Amino acid sequence: MPLRGRLALLAATTVALAVAACALACWFLVRAQLLNSLDDSLRDNSVSPGTVVDRVQSGQCTPPDQPAPNPFGATVQVVDTSGRSCVIVGRKLDVTDSDVELAGQRHGESLHTARAANGTEYRVRTTPVPGTGLAVSVARPMAEIQQSLRNLALILTLVGGAGVLGAAGAGVALARAGLRPVDRLTEAVEHIARTEDLAVRIPADGHDEIARLSRSFNAMTEALASSRELQQQLIADAGHELRTPLTSLRTNIDLLVRSEETGRALPEEDRRELLSSVQAQMAELAELIGDLQELSRPQAMPDDAGSSQEPGGDPSRMGVVGLHEVVERAVERVRPRGPRLTLTTDLAPWYVRAEPAALERSVVNLLDNAIKFSPEGGTVRTGLRDGVLTVRDQGPGVPDDELPHVFDRFWRSPSARSLPGSGLGLSIVARTVRQSGGEVRLQRPADGGPGTEAVLRLPGAPTPPPAESPG
Repeated sequence: MPLRGRLALLAATTVALAVAACALACWFLVRAQLLNSLDDSLRDNSVSPGTVVDRVQSGQCTPPDQPAPNPFGATVQVVDTSGRSCVIVGRKLDVTDSDVELAGQRHGESLHTARAANGTEYRVRTTPVPGTGLAVSVARPMAEIQQSLRNLALILTLVGGAGVLGAAGAGVALARAGLRPVDRLTEAVEHIARTEDLAVRIPADGHDEIARLSRSFNAMTEALASSRELQQQLIADAGHELRTPLTSLRTNIDLLVRSEETGRALPEEDRRELLSSVQAQMAELAELIGDLQELSRPQAMPDDAGSSQEPGGDPSRMGVVGLHEVVERAVERVRPRGPRLTLTTDLAPWYVRAEPAALERSVVNLLDNAIKFSPEGGTVRTGLRDGVLTVRDQGPGVPDDELPHVFDRFWRSPSARSLPGSGLGLSIVARTVRQSGGEVRLQRPADGGPGTEAVLRLPGAPTPPPAESPG
């Protein structure tokens, strides 16, 4: 059943239950009022005790098979303590235990229903006749109120049915009007699924649930469109970055092949330079492919860095590591890359929750970047205090207008286009730091000196317990 039908059925069922409850309550209230009115009329039409005794003593009882005529359909019956009855007016009624008990009392009354021999139901009021051992029952047929109750039930049924039908119609109309935004949302989703057009937007007016859903859907399509654009840009940038080393590599290999085919050997020095260039270009391609693989890995959300399950990541790779230890290993790894530079460290212990290999690679990328731009004889200073890692070089520095772009994929400063690199190192740093719930930025040194300072901040984690000594 479609949603509209379910809403209409729900509305009709709810109204039906409410109407049924109201109708039953109304019917029982009216019935009680009619019974009270009939009982009051029986009290007003009580029979004189003397008349009852005279009629009984004179034997003026009506035979059960020959009821006395009564234009009002009333019945007067006398009951003694033995349960025998004498019908004075009307038809003989069934004698109840309460009638017999009242025959031997001095006061009281009993109100109940009884049936005559022909099956007619009567409302009976029985009262004792003091000093005689008799009780007199005055009854009137229930048909007086039963017809009114049947008419009331018919009216309530018709009105209730009309109300239920009206509620079902109103439910359909309200469902159609209320689900119109959902229809637009459904059409938009189907259109996107059919055409992959992520430029579709749904009008979102108001603050109700449908408007919130529409805004969330618009945000989702914007994120998907942005992701598609970034993917296309990544492919284009990767192709552009791969084209340059591949072209140079193909040129060098062609020269070597041509030399072998023509038998005209290249000078040994030129041959060594070509082979060295081929080796460097292969290393550059391998580094670029490694960077692309690193960026293609699923990224965990920062808020989940401390949980046992990282979306899209392997929780077994995350753990508490000493950032100072990671920095020490990274410095030793890059030290051979800057033989004419001085690398100094000032590290205080600090533990973080991160992926050790990725974190070490990020620190290596920061140090590589500092070594690349440092002049010969310069110094690269690395410090760690209270979870803030700083890497400072003495290079020319990054212009202020380029600082917002340094962490973009494949972005390279115009002044660094001639230097080796793929433009992905800082992007990998930013990705790893965000995954660990931290932040990273490049800035000018606070003391106004030359160079650039990279500032990496990571939240602390509980210090791991010391390892137990053997034995």
